[in-house]
Amino acid sequence: MILEKYKKQIKWLLSGDPSIRYQTLRDLCDEEETIVEKERSKILKNGWGRQFMDLQESNGTWANALYSPKWTSTFYTLMLLKRFGANNDKRIEKACRIILDKGFYKDGGINFWKTWKNGETCVTGMFLSMLSYFQIDDDRINRMAEFLILDQMPDKGWNCQKPKGAKHSSFHTTISVLEGLWEYEKQFPKSDLQNDIREKQLEGIEFLLQHRLCQSSTTGKTVDPKMTKLSFPPRWHFDIIRCLDYFQEKNIAKDKRMNDAMSLLIKKQTSEGFWKLENKFPAKIFFEMEKVGKESSWNTLRALRILKWWK
Repeated sequence: MILEKYKKQIKWLLSGDPSIRYQTLRDLCDEEETIVEKERSKILKNGWGRQFMDLQESNGTWANALYSPKWTSTFYTLMLLKRFGANNDKRIEKACRIILDKGFYKDGGINFWKTWKNGETCVTGMFLSMLSYFQIDDDRINRMAEFLILDQMPDKGWNCQKPKGAKHSSFHTTISVLEGLWEYEKQFPKSDLQNDIREKQLEGIEFLLQHRLCQSSTTGKTVDPKMTKLSFPPRWHFDIIRCLDYFQEKNIAKDKRMNDAMSLLIKKQTSEGFWKLENKFPAKIFFEMEKVGKESSWNTLRALRILKWWK
């Protein structure tokens, strides 16, 4: 149905980078698996994925860095390759293991900072997402999942500032943890943690729904205007399209508390039927994929698969 209504947009997406073509064929065209996987195999060989892999250093890192500087470090490059939909290979696994070996902390979280005496929740959630997605075989992944389960706040979300006294969950940390738990749920179906993983996701989703995705529970106003702007890559930041994309991938039940965010997403469609890149998070990058203010293949792709789920 969506293919018929958005033929022009899908044709445009299919003319783009292999990562865009792969996800378009998979999510919008419902193409045969063999065709989809053939396109997926091109992600690290051509286009943006190839450009990133060509920048990897012989020791397995990017920018000779683990987490900082943003956004050229090994951590954020791997996060982007995961968002591309890339297959794992020896180069990616090497980079994942470097971060795991250097960042794994005694409490089961990830910690790159000497001044912190605990795992960092947001980083742990993002890295659990990567390790699970790339199917890295290491028992420390289970310990990371356990860390996140135990680190949940009383309001059922998560906040990386909890060790510093935070009393309310963070949208940013919560979506990063939920994405990590979701990837873990998919990749490790036989884990003893599965019941807890599913339960914590339902509770985290309810936290976001209680806030209508991005609104204050006390004032009803948008917590931060940037949460309503469509960004890519999201890095560690929350915005409505990132949240809705997580919802559609899990295929959760529709809820009227999503209506405000969905209405805003629909309103952002241009007269030509595309969605623009509205925001970028400033820091050093290797190269520019899309320009702010211009039609965005990433945001158009994500918006269309959200609409496909919503309709």
